[in-house]
Amino acid sequence: MAVRSAEAQWNGSLREGSGTMKLGSGAFEGSYSFPSRFEEGKGTNPEELIGAAHAGCFSMALSAGLGRAGFEPKRVHTTAKVHLERGDAGFSITKIELTTEAEIPNIDEATFQQQAQDAKQNCPVSRALAGVEITLNAKLVS
Repeated sequence: MAVRSAEAQWNGSLREGSGTMKLGSGAFEGSYSFPSRFEEGKGTNPEELIGAAHAGCFSMALSAGLGRAGFEPKRVHTTAKVHLERGDAGFSITKIELTTEAEIPNIDEATFQQQAQDAKQNCPVSRALAGVEITLNAKLVS
């Protein structure tokens, strides 16, 4: 199986410094800083990238599970809200809220919800983040 890579560089102190993160594939490179991570500053942050990875992984896992069950999804759109909170031990990702909307012909609500729960539990990113509370709001649309 493939090994994926990414890299980051940070220059300077925590509050005044800045850095860049980039994917090994070259598909993304972006700046990040204290304000982009802990405030509402311009740039990306590690949590946003984790959210993108989780949303993408979940969408693919749901599509794969549906295919194995004999359904052909037309569209699966997922968002992930990653909660970063400060606690006694420092900052932690405490929760990820997945919200998905899927268009799948000829499927009933109960089967769709079961497939969505299976994808949430079994996509590789969910498994990697097993120590984090992951919630799912799955909506079937036509």
